Amino acid sequence: MAIILGLVAVYLANIYLTSRSGPDQGPPEGMTRVAVAAVPLGYGQELTVEKIRFADFPTSALPAGAFKNAAELLPNGKRRVVLRPMEVNEPILGSKISGEGQGASIAATLPDGRRAATVRINDVSGVAGFIQPNDSVDVLITRVLAAGPQVTDVLLQNIRVIAMGQQANNETGQPVVASTATLEVAPLEAQKLALGQQAGTLSLVLRKPGAQEDIQGIKTISIADLRYSLYGTAPPAALTAVARPVSRPASRPVRRTAAPKRAPAAPAAPSGTNVQVVRGTAGSDYQVGGYAGGR
Repeated sequence: MAIILGLVAVYLANIYLTSRSGPDQGPPEGMTRVAVAAVPLGYGQELTVEKIRFADFPTSALPAGAFKNAAELLPNGKRRVVLRPMEVNEPILGSKISGEGQGASIAATLPDGRRAATVRINDVSGVAGFIQPNDSVDVLITRVLAAGPQVTDVLLQNIRVIAMGQQANNETGQPVVASTATLEVAPLEAQKLALGQQAGTLSLVLRKPGAQEDIQGIKTISIADLRYSLYGTAPPAALTAVARPVSRPASRPVRRTAAPKRAPAAPAAPSGTNVQVVRGTAGSDYQVGGYAGGR
């Protein structure tokens, strides 16, 4: 009997404690329970029950797009895929995962009014593979002007990189040389990239993380600026004379030839007035006045 009564007492105590601190107990006042990541989540991973848990967040600071229950986050028979990396205890938001029953898609990560444009690069124009997805870059264009020198301009500034090659996430962080780069741009910027690829060669310049300033007053750089870069404006006059020697034709020996013989002077043309006299049908010319030379 003592053993039976002891088991009954333990059972009743367990029920009492469960009712006080069990999962049925709601969050404290002013708090809301939302879904968070239970493990680190990377791009393309499928979201499952084992990878999520629920934590209390202040109701006044609840992030937009948070999920308050498992049925809303993981509907029966419909999968969701992670689109943006999330750390442990980070809230799972609708903008970071795919729609119900959808897979991983770059298009789903684009903000409203933005486009994804891909440009060709190589190991040099792609900063030797050190550019990673979600980095920010400037886009340079190098082209040859019509009947002019080769120049370089800044085409776009502060552009987010969506993917390098076919990788939208580099978990290792090691440099990976890719032949293409997918950039997040506005519609007008996408047109500039398409035309720039046909007009010249595009290069990417890596920016410091978090740097948002745009450089004002950027000038076009030509071959002449490479010569003057060491002096700020123009090289000294002495260096200019050395760098640009004056070319003179080589001297040639002078041939001495005999002077040509002068031809006899032609008789002086008569000077005076020419008079024509007509008699009947016949006419005669007469010179009236003297000749040149005093005659």
